[in-house]
Amino acid sequence: MFKKILIANRGEIAVRIARACKELKIKSAAIYSEADKNSLHIRYADEAYFIGPSPASESYLNYPKIIELAQKIGADAIHPGYGFLAENSEFISAAEKSGITFIGPSSKSVELMGEKTAARALMKKNNVPVVPGIEKPLTDIEEAKSAAKIIGYPVILKASAGGGGKGMRKVFNENELQQAFERAKNEALKAFGNSDVYLEKLIDDPKHIEVQIIGDKHGNYAHLFERECSVQRRHQKVIEEAPSAFVDEITRRKITDAAINAAKACNYYNAGTVEFLMDKNKNFYFLEMNTRLQVEHPVTELITGIDLVKEQINIAAGNKLSFDQSHLQINGHAIECRIYAEDVDNNFAPSIGKILHHKPPLGPGIRLDPGIDAASEVTIYYDPMLSKLAAWGKNREEAIERMRRALGEYQISGVITNIPAFNWVFNQPSFIDGTFTINFIEKEFMPLIPDKWKEQTEQNYEIIAAIFGALIKNELIRLSPVYNNHQSDKWLSQNYE
Repeated sequence: MFKKILIANRGEIAVRIARACKELKIKSAAIYSEADKNSLHIRYADEAYFIGPSPASESYLNYPKIIELAQKIGADAIHPGYGFLAENSEFISAAEKSGITFIGPSSKSVELMGEKTAARALMKKNNVPVVPGIEKPLTDIEEAKSAAKIIGYPVILKASAGGGGKGMRKVFNENELQQAFERAKNEALKAFGNSDVYLEKLIDDPKHIEVQIIGDKHGNYAHLFERECSVQRRHQKVIEEAPSAFVDEITRRKITDAAINAAKACNYYNAGTVEFLMDKNKNFYFLEMNTRLQVEHPVTELITGIDLVKEQINIAAGNKLSFDQSHLQINGHAIECRIYAEDVDNNFAPSIGKILHHKPPLGPGIRLDPGIDAASEVTIYYDPMLSKLAAWGKNREEAIERMRRALGEYQISGVITNIPAFNWVFNQPSFIDGTFTINFIEKEFMPLIPDKWKEQTEQNYEIIAAIFGALIKNELIRLSPVYNNHQSDKWLSQNYE
């Protein structure tokens, strides 16, 4: 087993990994930037090391410096968490060459699944359903028009090298295609350094269903059932639950089998998630594979009793899975809310400031994965997620009631949070009966925001863009299929072009 693990991340996931290390009696080493010098994760870890200035490109994304530090302090493994470098095949390859164990999949698996069009082709070859579309990036608008005619409108343009809603445009007829094509390519280039886009059939009003898979280095695989992730704002999940109320047992067997096939297709080991779109008839289609631990892993842990972070560490150490598929069953229901410092009324704009008061909710069935306490500060540099609040119940109804109670108890002051939006969600008929789709927030919540706030939001983005232009030029928006939840200015890039 490892003696010391360097945690190449920050916030709540760094705290989560440090907790697993304590239980396994492994020393944890945190890293921190100038902006994070008072953060909870460095006070929780056994050791903490300054890694660089506040911009992520100079600290949490500086992988040569991170690997050098790991060697210097005697860390024999690196856990990337999610976001930042978690799906950066170059970083993983560098760690592999340095002799330090990367707690995650191989660089080859990450590379195979990171490029969207190549991943689609691989899935199709291995009997994983994919949305009808093209297998290669589009070369020009004429090729796009020809492909769209064959596929049939409506279609959707997507960036080949990334996700998170960037480089994505819905197109309902040929008259809209050229402008959408140009905007998608420009946005993809800005967000990922790669302007390639591809085309696929638009699945109307789908659900976002994902399957947690895990494999070891000995060829053993298992799935830990599905998660429902359809409550999203700007293509980013904010509420997740397990299992999905929409998925019946027959569909569950089909979708989990497909997820295992996807993992085997790229010789995957460690924890990963295969994401699907599911239509109203329960047909499902491969969306992407996240080759890392997911933000929403707590709901899976709550219904299965499996500690995914400990399992990741054991697999990286060369051990076999501590369970097999026959040992797993769904126990109850779990729901998670991502608690962000953001102003819901102002189109979910980030709320910056110092946490003055933090009183977590307690009671039966409640779990909180915190990234902050009363000494923390929310800065301009990173994703403003404060914590993850999860509720477990013997059924979905009890989980919802416990979440309502917990949201009412949760006290945070010093910044504005998105808790009011969750209070609204848990009282909506379409959420309660499970019929909501990925358009739930857009269709049912956004129309409630006053027009004056929407107008002011657009003005704010122009001001913000001017203020942080220098940071953007400094490559805070960088690259790759690998750069996910913790982009320091992700909120800006999602709203301002």
